[in-house]
Amino acid sequence: MIIVNLDVVMARRKMSLNELSERVGITLSNLSILKTGKAKAIRFSTLDAICRVLECSPGEILEYRADEECDRP
Repeated sequence: MIIVNLDVVMARRKMSLNELSERVGITLSNLSILKTGKAKAIRFSTLDAICRVLECSPGEILEYRADEECDRP
């Protein structure tokens, strides 16, 4: 399972969803879908833009967890 930690990285950078949306150039609704983990895919160009604006690496935003780890209480 892929976990999206965009909200964590944004909080560390003290950046709002609105500001990130404007600076990256994607709609607020698409960014919100990504932030909540409901996105099925992300373009590398979008990931690149987000990482550039947040000054982070893709590994800080996206995390892999084995399904067994996600099922544990």
